[in-house]
Amino acid sequence: MVVVAVLLLPALGLLLFTMTYLEDRLFGDPGPPRHARRRHLRLVPGGRAREASPARNPARAEPRSGDRDAA
Repeated sequence: MVVVAVLLLPALGLLLFTMTYLEDRLFGDPGPPRHARRRHLRLVPGGRAREASPARNPARAEPRSGDRDAA
């Protein structure tokens, strides 16, 4: 009985490895498509001109206190 168990141990190990490999291949996250382009920057029209212009209402801007938390 022990001899049969020792002889079956490598076969069961190989079966476990094979099933794990197949599971990962079948149910894993698919990679990006081969034809997909790299991400390009999407430019906002007039973005640089708005940064250079002064604030519209500087008098309305109130300084924020440092003791406020986001939570």
